[in-house]
Parts: sequence; C-alpha cells; structure tokens
Amino acid sequence: MNRLPPLNALKAFEASGRHLNFRLAAEEIGVTHGAVAQHVRALEARMGVKLFERLPRGLALTDEGRKYLAPVRRAFEMIADATEELRPQQAVLKISVTPSFATKWFVPRLGQFTDANPDVDVRVDAKQGLANFQSDGIDIAVRQGVPPFGPGLVAELLFPEEFYAVCSPRLLEGEHALRSPDDLAHHVLLHDSHGLWPLFMEKVFAGKPKPNSRSMNFSQTSLALDAAIAGQGVALVSDLFVADEFATGRLCRPFDYTITGEFGFFVVTPRNPRKPEVVKRMREWLLSQRKSGSSLD
Repeated sequence: MNRLPPLNALKAFEASGRHLNFRLAAEEIGVTHGAVAQHVRALEARMGVKLFERLPRGLALTDEGRKYLAPVRRAFEMIADATEELRPQQAVLKISVTPSFATKWFVPRLGQFTDANPDVDVRVDAKQGLANFQSDGIDIAVRQGVPPFGPGLVAELLFPEEFYAVCSPRLLEGEHALRSPDDLAHHVLLHDSHGLWPLFMEKVFAGKPKPNSRSMNFSQTSLALDAAIAGQGVALVSDLFVADEFATGRLCRPFDYTITGEFGFFVVTPRNPRKPEVVKRMREWLLSQRKSGSSLD
C-alpha cells in the first residue's frame, strides 16, 4: 500500500491550514470550494483523524491537524526549493565603467542588451578609480585611455575620441563673447580627470602665447559638463557625452578646433575570462554599438 497520501489532498490541506478557510484555499489552488472540502475529508478518512473543526465562519485546526501541518508545509517548501535549483539560473556579469560613461552613454542603452539577453544579470560598477578584474570580480570593462591596460588583458577599440570645447550658448554673448580660442582668456576652463586642456591649448596655439585662463577642476566629466551647461565655463568633451545637450540647445561649440590621439574608449576583458560565454555576448554587443555611434536609435 502506498504510504503517501494523494498530493492534491495534501495541497488542499496545507492551503486550508494557512488560510483557515476552504474558499480562500480553493482560490489559491485554482479549484472549487467543494473540491477542497472533499480532498480534506478524504485525507481525514484515510488517516482516521479529524484535522479541522468546521466553524460557522471558518476553520480551526485540531491538535492532530496542527501537528500534521508543519511537516507538510516543510515538505512542500523542500519540493519548491529543489525545483528552483534545477531551473536555469541567471548568469551574473559585472561590468566596470566610469560614472560619466555610465550616465551619458552606457545606461541609456543597457536595456537593448538586457532585452536581448534576459538570462544575464548585469551589474554595473561605476567608479572613478579603475576596478580590478581579480579582487573586484569584474568580468568586462570599458576604459578610456591608451592601451595596454595591464598584463593578461585584451583591449579592443570601442570609440576613438575627438575632443573639442563646449559651452553654454550664453557665453557667446556679452562683452567677452566666446568666438575664438583667444577669447578663452576671459573664461574659466573646466577640467576633468582626463586633464586634456594643456594638450588642447598646445595644439591650438602651436607655440604662440596662450591665454591666461582661470581653471575649475572636477573629478568627473559629467560634473564638468553640468558646470558648462550652467554657464560657469568651457569644457572639453567628445561626441559620446553631448548629443542630447546639442539637440536641446543647452551646449554648443564656440569654435571648431579639435584634438585627437591614441586615447579612446576600449572594451577590456581578461585573456581568459571566468565567464567566457556571457563576456563574449557583452563584448560583441558593445562593439556592435560602434555602428550607431552616439545615437540611441
């Protein structure tokens, strides 16, 4: 004889024991009130004990019912846990990017990747300092600069960079209207952590006397951009960070000088990644964005 009671009867008993109400148990299980009551009666008859007291406004567990409910509930929880462990789990992918790159470029596009890869749990580590692939558990990174970025790391160019001056349209007006690099003498240079203003001034003035401009320093490009939007000075940026600001008229280019070089944004991965399959997917998605440039379309 099978010692295990029918599973449907146990489900009806467990739900009824939690709700102390056949109707609510039936709604949870998805059967009729009468079916739940019938399952419970059959279980009581099989075991030869009364599990519930039927009251005018619900149910009350008997001593036997209370004793039986706890292990039945634990058994269902064990079955649920075992089932959950067998299901495919989301792969966790940790990516390191700078705060400005995260805010201005990566995060607005991240939904494209997660929609196409619902099985990947993306965790963004956006810090100014460089994350460590070993100690910080980073799987892939986007880094700005000039490779190589370290032993055992592979760098692929995501975007080359051209840097140019941007400012609020308000700085194009007034007594010291900003129309050429010489006018920088009357304006504040907004520096970020990349420190490219000296290189820019060296190229633009090419040995000629440089204007003695005031400076303001920020730890992040996004902060320098916020200051530029507020009309506090002139920032150096690349296309990746200012498409929306140009479109809305919050920023403009006062003159056309640019600087280029070996620096750019690079997709960086360990030569032997811990999670090669999901790292490959993120790397390929990032590199595919080169076609769309700064557009979100």
